[in-house]
Amino acid sequence: MYFNAISLFDEIANAITLGEIKDFKKKVCTAKLLIIDDFGLGGFNQSLAPAFLEIIDKQSQSGGLLITSQVPKKLWFEQFQDPTIADAVMDRILHRSYELEILGRSYREKIFSQK
Repeated sequence: MYFNAISLFDEIANAITLGEIKDFKKKVCTAKLLIIDDFGLGGFNQSLAPAFLEIIDKQSQSGGLLITSQVPKKLWFEQFQDPTIADAVMDRILHRSYELEILGRSYREKIFSQK
């Protein structure tokens, strides 16, 4: 299941507003692989942090988690105002993780330069 990070946070907020967060978490956490693209870009509403933590926690126990980001990993902690939640999220993300750093020109830049 793929989400742009901003879209994921919007979906979490919408599910909370509609009283459907339990169903949303169940849907997301049954995915074999949860992909969160562009983590760390855009704003993060801190009221969503507990639900995000629960999603990351459940997914880290039962499925795969792939996170892409242009933000250095050492700055991910700063996405969260509550250091306890930040520690918990980062522990679950980094536990049993592999890091792949891609260097070079932007893929989009390459495509547009060929046109």
